[in-house]
Amino acid sequence: MNGEEDGGGLAGLASSFGINIGGSVGQDAIYPSLYPELFESPEFIVGLYNIQITTIDGEISTDYYTYIKKHQKKNPLTWPLVWTRIKITSLFESKDTTPSGNGQGSINPFRMSRRDYMLMQKIMQNINCTVDTKNDVVSIRITDQDPLVCATMADSVKTHLQNFIIRYRTSKAAEDVIHYRQLRDNAEAEYDIAMQAYSRFCDTHNDIILQSFQSERDKLEGDLALKQNSLAAMETQLQNSKVKLQEKTPAFTTLKSATVPVKPAGPKRMLFVIFMLFVTSLGTAFYLLRKNLSTILFSQNTTN
Repeated sequence: MNGEEDGGGLAGLASSFGINIGGSVGQDAIYPSLYPELFESPEFIVGLYNIQITTIDGEISTDYYTYIKKHQKKNPLTWPLVWTRIKITSLFESKDTTPSGNGQGSINPFRMSRRDYMLMQKIMQNINCTVDTKNDVVSIRITDQDPLVCATMADSVKTHLQNFIIRYRTSKAAEDVIHYRQLRDNAEAEYDIAMQAYSRFCDTHNDIILQSFQSERDKLEGDLALKQNSLAAMETQLQNSKVKLQEKTPAFTTLKSATVPVKPAGPKRMLFVIFMLFVTSLGTAFYLLRKNLSTILFSQNTTN
């Protein structure tokens, strides 16, 4: 973040909470605290679909959309419940007539099919973006079934976010470069026409000393000078706009690069082992004591 601050520390403190008190010049409308909202935008999520990923075992190499759609491992414990819920929900849902896409190029973020919408929601759950309001540090976390896919997507999402910030902050300067380039090209075309007219007149009236011809030559020469000055001015404006575009382009620093994780985020293996030991011990104890329990219950019924 940069800009000439007239409000001093108060404006900087307010900007950390996403509040613009009007004391800063050149501040952005999209603060870093709003970046997590960007990750809930369909256009941003659909832009991640064509990222090429490869699993750590090398068996799957495809785009991220196909990987999430066709290569996700099912949880055998929860899959019967999920399958039952899908079947029950489908009985009360109307038929979706929107065609399902096959990637970024065939998906319309404005109107998606139910299947593509659910897939987008799943990807949103896998991507987490947080911003520290004290120092504006953006943290991106990716959760997926493959560690190499996690690292690849974390680095790609970071690049995608950086490109969005660059396009946002340099959009006006980029439009100015295009505008002045068009003006320069028009001025250059007019200068070439004036140069050709002046050269043609001088070649065809070289030995003529009539005053009318000299006046016409002076007129063409003056028009050529005006076109040359206009071209030089537009060239200067174009170069200045390019310099301004470079000044508006932000620079990014990665404090912690994405790495392939060596341990899964879940489920916790130690907790799972303790739980299974507890269940196994309880089941074994019940199995060993079931005869004694049945004997005690039978003796109590006989005594009664």
